[in-house]
Amino acid sequence: MSKTSTESVNTTATAPLSAVKDTATIFNPAAPTIVQEQSQADVSQTDAKQPYHHKANHNQNRSVAQSSDVTTANATATMPVSAAPKIGFVSLGCPKALVDSERIITELSRDGYQVASDYDGADLVVVNTCGFIESAVQESLDAIGEAISKNGKVIVTGCLGKEADKIREMHPAVLAVTGAHAYDEVITAVAQHVPKPNRSQDANYDPKIDLINEAGIKLTPSHYAYLKISEGCNHRCTFCIIPSLRGDLVSRPIDNVMNEALALKKAGVKELLIISQDTSAYGLDLKYKTSFWNGMPLKSKFYDLCQALNDLGIWVRLHYVYPYPHVDKVVELMGEQKLLPYLDIPFQHASHRILKAMKRPAHSENTLARIKAWRDICPDIVIRSTFVVGFPGETEEDFQCLLDWLVEARLDRVGAFTYSEVEGAVANDLPDHVPEDVKQSRYERLMALQQDISAQKLQEKVGKTLTVLVDEIDSDENIAICRSYADAPEIDGHVYVDDINAQVKVGQFLTVTIDDASEYDLFASYQG
Repeated sequence: MSKTSTESVNTTATAPLSAVKDTATIFNPAAPTIVQEQSQADVSQTDAKQPYHHKANHNQNRSVAQSSDVTTANATATMPVSAAPKIGFVSLGCPKALVDSERIITELSRDGYQVASDYDGADLVVVNTCGFIESAVQESLDAIGEAISKNGKVIVTGCLGKEADKIREMHPAVLAVTGAHAYDEVITAVAQHVPKPNRSQDANYDPKIDLINEAGIKLTPSHYAYLKISEGCNHRCTFCIIPSLRGDLVSRPIDNVMNEALALKKAGVKELLIISQDTSAYGLDLKYKTSFWNGMPLKSKFYDLCQALNDLGIWVRLHYVYPYPHVDKVVELMGEQKLLPYLDIPFQHASHRILKAMKRPAHSENTLARIKAWRDICPDIVIRSTFVVGFPGETEEDFQCLLDWLVEARLDRVGAFTYSEVEGAVANDLPDHVPEDVKQSRYERLMALQQDISAQKLQEKVGKTLTVLVDEIDSDENIAICRSYADAPEIDGHVYVDDINAQVKVGQFLTVTIDDASEYDLFASYQG
């Protein structure tokens, strides 16, 4: 097989319709040209066919063109196409926003609406926006404008919804604007402008048969799903406005989380990706309240949740984990093979001076010592992180500190983005902003260094046996595009498996032997 690096592969896992009966995907607006943050797998990505996807916040955009598969496969409606109004969706931003879109689509489908496959076929379009950084804001505004020009009836929700005046000033034709995770408001606004169908008058509708899966409609392939355990964040990092967009930490009770997790497993999900703004703070706002699930008392606490999720017997991957001391106990679960040994931790920088200016939690901790301790507990642990370069006041000495830290830390997966001002962020008022050309130069130097580290670490896997999960089948090349425990979907690399047989399917686990490695991907053989 010819080696195909991640730079030239569409990293969005999209299985054939026959393989994704429990999935939903949504159509994309015109691909923007703005790029915020690139993961290590995207350094030289220039393919114009790639879906736009800014990964500073692990963003996973979905657009309208893919979404009619959702209701065809998942929704309750069996009424004639002409009988049910259709709603189009554009979902921008991180997996947390994607989960919001999933919930809205599920509720609308329960009400009898269908999901449109294009602008022309939609009675109304919902745009779920991102407001993480200024380029994401512009992307959202552009998506709203495109939806208005191509459809005319548009409701806006999501993080940028907090800036309703800005949205209406640029796009006065929008019908309604709501903030993030405002599910009921969106449903109400849709029904106001596109009346809810009267399903009692539909002869084809049978409420005993036409039921949505308990897990709801998902915008991911059927074998993995995002599970959001909390909303909001209690930190006040100077470069971030997420708390002003989504509020302080609000955790879901653990029985609520576990009920959804179990429903997803029953729906065929093989991998749960645990997400929130601050996963390791889960339950703090609830004072770790005890609930009962499956007849057993459980505390709404990060460690207890991880233990309970392990009992489901499927892959569990942790994202957005701050390196608090109690994370060490969770790493012990990984060492006992009770969780995927994968931690996504946004370190953001290594210079204590810059971390203090960022107001990062635990900015004075010795993170290198913490990483060493984790590797002692769980030698196979994979650590992914993101970093900001060019933060106001960052000197060459600060940046060199970051490079030296990366050399010693030898992280497995790294993404970076150059600092950009976000309206409302405290860091905008800090002195000594770094020139754009210096930011870009530092970004390139960091990614070149990390590319070498990644290549070395992946080369160490050659000759080893790994369990991988099949995301996609390339029938023409007879290749399975897979992920190992070290690879989160859409942000990390792949394992390309040669010469598969017809029995290999999307969502299947394979045991493979690693034959070769590139800077970001592995190449393997499968004996069947």
